[in-house]
Parts: sequence; structure tokens; C-alpha cells
Amino acid sequence: MSSIRTEAPPTLITGLWQRKLPHYPDTPARSWYLAVVVITSIALYYQLFVTGAVANELIGYFDLSFAYFVWIFIIGAAFGAVASVLAGALDRWGRANIVAYGVVICSLLTLFAAPATTTKGQFLLVYILVSIVEGAVLVATPALIRDFSPQLGRASAMGFWTLGPVIGALVTTAISTHTLDSHPDWQYHYRVCGIISIVVAVIAVIGLRELSPQLRDQIMVSVRDKALIEARALGLNVNELEKGQWRQMLRPNILGSALGISMFLAFYYTIASFLVVYMATNFGYSPAKANGLGNWFWSANAIALVLAGIVSDKIKVRKPFMIVGALISSVGMFWFNSFTDKPDTGYYTFVAAFVVIALGTGIAYSTWMASFTETVEAQNPAATAVGLAVWGGTLRGVITVVLLGLLVVVNAAGTLVNYGPRLGEIQHAYGAQLATIQTVGTDTLAALQKDPQDQAAQVTAMTKLTGATAGEVQQTFVLSTQYKEQLATVKAIDKATFATLSANPADANAGLAAVGQVSKNLGIPIDQAIARLQALQQIPVADLTVLTTVGPKLEDAAARLQALGAIPADDQAFLAAHGKEVQQAAQDSPEQWKRWWWICLLAQIAFLPFVFLMAGHWSPKKAAQEAKEHDEMVARELAEMASETDTAKAQTGEVEPV
Repeated sequence: MSSIRTEAPPTLITGLWQRKLPHYPDTPARSWYLAVVVITSIALYYQLFVTGAVANELIGYFDLSFAYFVWIFIIGAAFGAVASVLAGALDRWGRANIVAYGVVICSLLTLFAAPATTTKGQFLLVYILVSIVEGAVLVATPALIRDFSPQLGRASAMGFWTLGPVIGALVTTAISTHTLDSHPDWQYHYRVCGIISIVVAVIAVIGLRELSPQLRDQIMVSVRDKALIEARALGLNVNELEKGQWRQMLRPNILGSALGISMFLAFYYTIASFLVVYMATNFGYSPAKANGLGNWFWSANAIALVLAGIVSDKIKVRKPFMIVGALISSVGMFWFNSFTDKPDTGYYTFVAAFVVIALGTGIAYSTWMASFTETVEAQNPAATAVGLAVWGGTLRGVITVVLLGLLVVVNAAGTLVNYGPRLGEIQHAYGAQLATIQTVGTDTLAALQKDPQDQAAQVTAMTKLTGATAGEVQQTFVLSTQYKEQLATVKAIDKATFATLSANPADANAGLAAVGQVSKNLGIPIDQAIARLQALQQIPVADLTVLTTVGPKLEDAAARLQALGAIPADDQAFLAAHGKEVQQAAQDSPEQWKRWWWICLLAQIAFLPFVFLMAGHWSPKKAAQEAKEHDEMVARELAEMASETDTAKAQTGEVEPV
């Protein structure tokens, strides 16, 4: 038999490693430990999510392809999945130690290692290390929350714990929103994150504790169970309880519910990593504006997580909240996907849809976490860490699959991220020239570049730029050569004067004005100007009409074609190599993302059946009755223990001190 520790609680010095408490803490101390776990989770997720907030800056700095950038997340998630599973086996080292020193390691990597990387391989390695630690802590933090929160307060506690990823994301987007414009270097954001996290790490190392195995390996329904839990701990065989834990946790209700919530969170993890990329490539949002949109999602999600947990604890049920939350989120997803292919969608339309999705997700997730730990406890409370390792490994495994699926389904994003920014710079500098290229077509321009005298290519280009027919263009070419001198005369006269003379050749005032303009603009004597005007009158009216209507259009088109030479050769080569590809990707991207959002919606709907596998009541009335019966059982058992103690004392002749 094992017995509960009788030595004094850990001190400031001994508690740096030996963190186990021999007695269940009172409410103030318990609240402190819960708070430390929550702020530690926030810091760790801040470090994990900062990569997504500076996605564009990282891609530009390391010259990453979009595929490589996504693979960073995929590889990190895969290593995190392994670390989550191993954390269940490493529980003997101490849950509090895993959390406290985990945040220390991550903080140092974020503050010093990540900003010092100069190659994409180095950055990937640092990200993997952060993911490994985060994967282990993902298991240890909810285990500590479970240990310090009785079942009747579990949803509230889990609501605060789930603030870790949410507030982590909110802190990330809030800081980047206000600093990206003034500090576009990604290293700055990692250093800010590292400094904040170091402060949290010091608090965790000094102030975090955990329950002894004899205490935590029991089910605690309410704080009124404290005396009974401690009394039972004196004779609890921990070794027996900890046998066969993995076999007990690999059951359909535990594996199924872990898989269900992991699928449900596909949208959540997509926007956590790629919101900036999505809004930039589809709606032209700056990183700061996209992160500002994320602020709305994370804020609404945080509120829902806490409030849903509090209300769930109040009425003592979880399952109805999971169903209602999932349905609200699904409705929001359906609405959101109705306008994702409309580029003119307003900012606050996105905000409204995101808030609905976030509220539903928060309601479902916090109550699911409470229900999952209760489902694990129903199997074996001593196997909590192993059960959470199953969940953590499943979650990270599903995220890996989700990110791989994103690469396949939204392949246009890679082209837009890889080549879109430079194309945007070229468009900004040479917008008019690019409009000409788009109007004429690359094939026609290539023919003209090969042979500038290619008459067929010339006619094709001119018809596209002027709107004239091929016959009108060819006729104008011929007439421009035939009446070259007369055409020069026409250009020397202003439009108003020429229009007046065309309508009434006998208008003396217009005639005098025209003579003066021709003489001045062509630099010739008055008599020559009169002669040129007389020659102009010899052109047939139909020919003159063509020259004066189509001719100016052809001159403007020729000037536009000539202006193409202002584009530098390397930019022209880039346009030739990737212009069509980017244009096609821009057309394909909205539909591909729409398809991905449908997949995320289906994943949320697929979560619903797994709720029925989990422990807990549907009816608040039945849950309240069970809680009442439990309190009565605890009172009876404590009374029996007190009676047995009094009997033993009487038999041994012990007398209570006065």
C-alpha cells in the first residue's frame, strides 16, 4: 500500500523540482495554481501562433514558397503529436515540472534562437523544438486543471484553460495589429513574445505546484469531497490504479470523442495559421487589418468559453452545450461561406460571421473539455494524463492531416503567395502597361516582339486597343501613308476649329484661325499654310472621316505599345513566366477556399455524433439529483470513518485532548 506524503509542502527552494502537495489546497491557493496554468498556456500558444501573424514577413525574408511555409506547420504538428503521446508516459516526472520548464525552454527559443535564424532550415528546426514542448504541455496543462477543479466546477476551469490558445491568438493579433506597420521585421515580434513569455516562465517555475498521485488519482465531484479524498488517500494503492492505463484509454468513447473535437477545430486551426494569408490573397487585406479581424474572432471565442463553462457548471450538464455550440458554429460557417467568393464583401460582414462561429466554437469546446476529462475519470481517474495524451496526439495528428489537405485543396494559394507580391509591385509601378498587356494578349505581343513589322499582329493589337474593326485599322494604315502631309495638317489644327471647318468649310473665322494655327504649329509661311489647307479639302470625305476618327485611336494605341518598353527586362521575364499562372490562381483561389470552408463545416457536423459517446447527463434535473446523492454518500462515508476512528480510540484507550 502507498500512503500520502506526510512531509511539509514544497518550499520556495524545494518546490523548484519537488512540486507535489501532500494535501488538497484551499480555494485561494487552488485558484492561484489554476491561474498560473492558464497564463502559462497563453504564453505558450502566443509563441506558437506568432508565426502565423508574421507569415508574409517570414515568407519574404526566407524566400519561402507557400508549400514550404505550410510544411513548417505540418512538421511541427507531427512532432507535437508525438510529444503529446510521450507526455503521458513522462507524467512521472511531474505535470507541473513539464509545464514550468517547458515554458522556460520555449521562451528561450523564441527570444534568442528564432530571431537569430538566417536560413529556412534553421527556422524550421526552432519551430519543431517549440512544437515538441507545446505538444507535451498540451497534455500537462489540462491535467493540472482537472486535478485542481472538482467536477462541479470543471467546465468553468476548462473554460479558463481553453483561453490559453484563444488569448494566445488574441495577444498575437492584438500586438501585431498595432506594431506590424511600425516594425515590419518579424524578429521584433518574436523578441516581444519571448520577453513576455520569460516573465511568465519565472512565475511558473516559482509558483506552480501539483497534487500528489494519491490525491489526484481519485474522482473529486465537489470541494466538499476534500476531507474524504484525503482520508481515502491514506490507503490508496497508486501502483494498482496506474496499471494498464493505455489499454483503458484506447476505447471508442475516448478515441472517438478526441477525434470528433479534433475535426471540429479544423476551421479554428486554419484561421490561427492562415488568416493573414487568406485575407491578403483573396481580399487584399494588409497583415495588420487581417489580424484586426482575428481580434474579433478570438475575443468572442474567449467570452463564450468562460460563460459557457460557468453556465454548464451551474446546471451541471455538458452535452446540450456541445450540441448547441456546434450548431451555432455550423450556421455561422454556412453564412460565412455564402460570401467568401465575393471580393466586395465588407469588413464588418466578416466580423459578424466570425463572431457567430467563435461563439459557437467556444460554447462547444469548453464544455467538451470538461466532459472529456469526466469521461476519462469514469474509466480510471489515475489515467487522466494518459487520456489527455490520447487526445493531444489525436488533435495534433488531425491537424497534420488538415494542413496536408489544405495544401491539396487550396493549391492556388501557393502561386499567389509565391509570385503574387512581386506581381503586385510590378502592377503598382507599371499599371497602365500591364493593362495594355492584358488587353492585347501575350501571344500577340510575343509576335510583335519577334517581328515588329508583323502586319497581322499589328492589326490584332490595334483592334483590341481601339475597338475598331480590322478593316478600319488596315484602311487607316493605308490612308495614313497616302495622306501623310495632310494628316500632319489636321494635327496642327485644334479640335474645335477643325470641327467647325468640317461642318462649314466656308466659315471665315474658322478658316483664318486654322491658317494661323497651321503656320505657327508647323513653322511655315501663311501662303504655304493656305496651300496645305486647300490640299486637305481634296481628300474624300469618307477617307478624312476615317483618318480623323480612327487615326487618333491608332496613335494612342501605338503610344501604349511603345510604353511597354519602360518595363525592365527582368520584370518582363517574370510576367512572361508567371503572369498567366498568377492570373489563373487569382481566379481559382476563391472557389478553392470556398471548397475548403465546406470541408471545415462538414468536419463540425461530423463532431455531433461523438457527443453521444461521452459521460454525463442530458437533463439538468437528473444531474442535480446525482450530485445530491453524491453529497449524501460523502456525508455517510465520512460519518462511518469518524465512527470507526472513535471506536478504535475507545478500544486503545485514547482520549481526545480537552
